[in-house]
Amino acid sequence: MAVPSVMILPLLVVVFAGIYYIYNEVIHFMSKSIVRNKVVLVLCGPNWDKLESLQESLCSCSDPSKTFPPKLVLLDFSDIDNIEDVITEISECYGYVDVLISNGSMKIKAPVQNVSLDMDKVIMDVNYFGPITLAKGILPLMMARRTGHFVIVNSIQGRLAVPFRTAYAASKHAVQAFFDCLRAEVEECGISVTTINHTFINGATQEATPSQAQPTNALWAYILSKITTHGVSPKALACETVRVVNWKRREVLLAHPIPWAALYIRSLMPSFFFSVVAAGVKDAVLNQQLK
Repeated sequence: MAVPSVMILPLLVVVFAGIYYIYNEVIHFMSKSIVRNKVVLVLCGPNWDKLESLQESLCSCSDPSKTFPPKLVLLDFSDIDNIEDVITEISECYGYVDVLISNGSMKIKAPVQNVSLDMDKVIMDVNYFGPITLAKGILPLMMARRTGHFVIVNSIQGRLAVPFRTAYAASKHAVQAFFDCLRAEVEECGISVTTINHTFINGATQEATPSQAQPTNALWAYILSKITTHGVSPKALACETVRVVNWKRREVLLAHPIPWAALYIRSLMPSFFFSVVAAGVKDAVLNQQLK
């Protein structure tokens, strides 16, 4: 018996919904199986109280018969001299690391003349020298077993620099370059390297205030509105991190279309891109907002 034409669209919706559900279930199952019995280094940080709070939260929603309790490691990227001791502590815990997820970062927003060289050095220590020192310390453990995965949660500013972020953008560019080089060097050893470049992390929904002053340059006002009202949620970033561990993707860009377009314009029409950015800086209202 033929299916009535009015039923074709609903049936297609049901079929595609079923396929999507099965796909998500398969990915969820693979996520668990791929990291099973793996040593994943992620719970490190400079604040012990926050680490303990996170540990309690994770343990409360996990099955202790299937999940090892996470080990906490106190790590401050601004203290480069202490990272060697941290690496020793990590290696002595399980003897190796399968996945290293690096998510440390320090931001600063100011005109270049207002940022001291000392602050530049602090930003580079936290955002660049800290992560690469940790990676260099973990790398021999991975090379000895000829397996491992570095996941670097970086920033879109590792690929696209914007005004008033000189130190931050420079540190993110440096991290991107380091791990791009490392990826090529260690691929033959069975070690994967992934960089996740995202726009700002939107931890809470922010409502624009009607009275807030806007830039007078129409194009820059539009770009700024898209950048400041769209971000990546922590959940989306966490899900993407799980996906790249599963599929070992080399690079991911988490952003809405405006930053994507800006990256292409920066590559294909650099003069136009520089003019638009400069127009935004010259805008007195915008300049006042960013101070």
